[in-house]
Amino acid sequence: MDKTTQQEVVRRLRSAEGHIRGIMRMIEEERPCMAVIQQIQAVQGSLKRAQMLLIRCHLDVCLCDLDGQDMERTLSLREELVALFDRKN
Repeated sequence: MDKTTQQEVVRRLRSAEGHIRGIMRMIEEERPCMAVIQQIQAVQGSLKRAQMLLIRCHLDVCLCDLDGQDMERTLSLREELVALFDRKN
């Protein structure tokens, strides 16, 4: 994994970690359920973006191993797979 992707994934995971601590405090403070739910959605979004970064990285490595393939076609296939996975989650 390249350094930029690694740093971005770690940043997003740290953000999610901070949000989760905040959510636990909110529950302990008996904050309104809607506020807690909004924060949970924010964590889910952050985790999903981290997941998609990792999937793109994995696909880049796997697809680059395809010898003799047209790079444009390979990148197109990658985007099709990412879009499919993104819709399912």
